[in-house]
Amino acid sequence: MTPTATFHDLRDASIYITGGGSGIGADLTDGFLAQGANVAFIGRSDARAFVDEMAEKHGRAPLFLQGDITDTDKLRATIAVAEAAHGPIDTLVSNAANDTRHNWLETTPEEWDALLEINLKAYFFAAQAVAPAMIQRGTGSIINFSSISYMMGNAGYPAYTAANGGITAMTRSLARELGPDGIRVNALAPGWVLTQKQLDQWATPEDLAAHLERQCLKTHLEPQDIVDAVLFLASKTSRMMTGQCLVVDGGVVTTG
Repeated sequence: MTPTATFHDLRDASIYITGGGSGIGADLTDGFLAQGANVAFIGRSDARAFVDEMAEKHGRAPLFLQGDITDTDKLRATIAVAEAAHGPIDTLVSNAANDTRHNWLETTPEEWDALLEINLKAYFFAAQAVAPAMIQRGTGSIINFSSISYMMGNAGYPAYTAANGGITAMTRSLARELGPDGIRVNALAPGWVLTQKQLDQWATPEDLAAHLERQCLKTHLEPQDIVDAVLFLASKTSRMMTGQCLVVDGGVVTTG
């Protein structure tokens, strides 16, 4: 990830990212390291090779904490380890999600609960875990990944769209709760970012062309576009911005 801007206040900041070892999460880890931040991330899969790659690239390694964010005790424990290693969390980025397609008529209660646990519940308890130290210091940034999918009324994954609508609503409530203590809480809603997973599983030429037609800007989104927006929300450059859902989608949906 090549920086397009330098956010000087992110140097040596303590950053915690969920799902920071793969997909857009890996790009986020890369982007924060390029700013000179100290990054810890949780992920289920072995990310040691990625850690070595980042250490070679940036001269500092991210702290990989293996675990499942739906295990709330484990999530809390890894945040505590990150704080012990890098100091109190300055920025929490809740990025990990599961957008598996599912038929609404065939979805079971167990499948619904599992999807809401990873796509909404973990976001709340991650924020709950980092908030006390942020409150004590009177500063902090919490960034929750939402999606334009629920704004578009997309079909094919109703639990995912429901969770993302909930993330945006929860973000606004937490911004009101935590604002008096100097903590900012914002959501980021990406459009269709062409990660390798998207290209492998869902990005047919027909769907790509149709989606590009919806965009005002006729260029497909890249991970760098999302990283830059997250860095902005983490930095004090956005110090008076809270309770917002920042859409980065090339101009598909409008807010306000």
